[in-house]
Amino acid sequence: MKRAIAITHTETEPSQTVTLDYDNRHRRRMTMCTDAGEKFLLDLAKPAELRDGDDLALEDGTFIRVRAAPEALMQARCENARHLVRTAWHIGNRHLPCEVYADHLVLREDHVIAQMLEQLGCTVTRLTAPFNPEGGAYGHGRTHGHDHG
Repeated sequence: MKRAIAITHTETEPSQTVTLDYDNRHRRRMTMCTDAGEKFLLDLAKPAELRDGDDLALEDGTFIRVRAAPEALMQARCENARHLVRTAWHIGNRHLPCEVYADHLVLREDHVIAQMLEQLGCTVTRLTAPFNPEGGAYGHGRTHGHDHG
């Protein structure tokens, strides 16, 4: 089985692609399957966030390009900058992954959170698109799963 041993960015055309949802784009070691059906082993030195457009370098010198799979999302459009910051605070307080734009936020679709956003005065729209939320506060990793104690 081929092994992917590093994440890189290259202008070289990849030999294949692998399409992964957000949950499956934070890995260190696992068997994966390319979009063409070929199995390979992701075998990185440490867990990493696989971003849309990243290339996985295989031992044989070829690359597999990572694609973010379309997912059920929701867009929370805000009235102004203050409203956006206030809404983002509530999202962050719940440790939810979120994409941040100048006038809206994008989150995974969740009817409970959608209701909260609407109560905060946001216009919520459902969409299907790749999900690429902000990374952790210290420049790496995900923002959930830590202890406040």
